Order: sequence, then structure tokens, then C-alpha cells
Amino acid sequence: MQDKYGFFEESADFFTSDAARGIRLQFDYEKAEVKIKEAGIEHTIVVFGSARIRPTDEAQKEIERIEKALKEDAVNESLLKELNKAQVALRQSIYYEEARRFGQLVGKSGKGPEDCKVTLMTGGGPGIMEAANRGAHDVGAKSIGLNIKLPHEQHPNPYITPELSFSFYYFGIRKLHFMQRAKALVVFPGGFGTLDELFDILTLVQTGKNPHIPIVLVSRYHWDNILNFDFLVEEGTIAPEDKELFVYAENADEAWEAITAWYEKRGEPIFS
Repeated sequence: MQDKYGFFEESADFFTSDAARGIRLQFDYEKAEVKIKEAGIEHTIVVFGSARIRPTDEAQKEIERIEKALKEDAVNESLLKELNKAQVALRQSIYYEEARRFGQLVGKSGKGPEDCKVTLMTGGGPGIMEAANRGAHDVGAKSIGLNIKLPHEQHPNPYITPELSFSFYYFGIRKLHFMQRAKALVVFPGGFGTLDELFDILTLVQTGKNPHIPIVLVSRYHWDNILNFDFLVEEGTIAPEDKELFVYAENADEAWEAITAWYEKRGEPIFS
């Protein structure tokens, strides 16, 4: 860590101690907050989704590679398992393309690509996150990536605007930045991390800790297979009206239409 005043060098042991946890939390928050304000970003549209979903062309090439190998060894069980996984990856790759399309829609919104008033934000990694940042990059728009330091390092994808690429140590501070300026949340198919972020915001909205914003779940097939909200209503663990906290969409255009319709219904301009 560079420190021209020598504060960190002289106080390294203290800065990394339990007693300085509050200082580290503040530092983790402020290092992104200052740059986001400097960029003139007032609101964000946040995209979540699996880090494992690949572009269609990459998934197709993987299938072709495996099929070529199977021509020489048609009963190789390892290759057959790889082929099955590759076929699933190809099916899922449609979500990469839709997330990229959604990033383009956000990037072209407002007064144009240079208008940062409402800016796309992702978790900064590969997969769906990369796709959404890539879409904004396609149309010349800026986008934000909030990476997180993990034991198995997650590297920022190359499509994030460089000055808006941040790395956090604390999940809690990263989550705060996700929701602080969010005007909408779009959730593509994903795993534990995606579910974590989805239920965070559903809980915050349900309890009134966060203003109600449009929450769009992309691919009803995916979400109906992993979540049974009707069962939660039947069991009395959520209220029937809690199912109205979110809507479904099947593609990028439907997701964008759901967001704009939500604000139009309430007479609130999304770019206010």
C-alpha cells in the first residue's frame, strides 16, 4: 500500500488489528464512494448473475473440441461427462447474450453514453457480470464493477470502466454500494452468490429498510425450479403481497420494459 505521508507504514500493525476494524470498514467504503461521486453517478441499475455462464461462441467451441475428441474415443466416460456439461453451458449461454444486450440498453439510456446519471453496476467478475459490463462497453457507456477479494481470486472483467473498477474486502460494504444508488435490480440465473444478493434486497424492501425498486428475475424457468414462493405463502412465512416485490422477464428487452413501466406507473421518471 502506497502512503506518501508514512501513516500506514508507521501504523501497519494497528491498521490490521481488530481495534482498527472500523477504520478499515470506512476505508473500504470511501475508496469507492469518492470516485463514484466524482464521476457524477447519481443512480445505478444493478445486474447480478452467475460468474460461470459463458458466451455462446466459447460454449460452442468447447462442444466442438469435445466432439472431435470423441470421434477418436467414443466411449470415453470422462469426455461424455464433459460433453454433457458443455451442452448445459451452451444452453445457459443465452443468458450471457441477454445480459450483454441489457448492458447495451442501460448504456444507451438517458441522454446518451456520456450521461452517467444512471449507470450500470455489476459484481465486476466474469459470466453474467462480464456480459453486462461488456454491453455497456459496446455502446461506449461507462459501467461500474464491484469486485470482492476471495480466497480464489476473482479478477475484474476487462469491460468495466477502469476508474470505476473497485475491489472490496468486506462483503457488507460491497452490498451497501450495490443498494445505495440502485434504481432497479436485474437478476439473471445464478448460484449461491446471486441468491444471497437477491434475498438481501428482497428483505430490505420487505422490511422497509430500502425504498421499493423494481426487482426483475430473468428466466422464470430457472427461478421456478429453485424457489417456491407459493410454498412460502402457504406456510405463512411470507405474505401473499410479498410476491409482488418482484416480476419475471424472459430477456433483456422485457427486463428493461418492466423497469420503465414500473416508474411510469408511479409517475416517477427513472432518470430524475
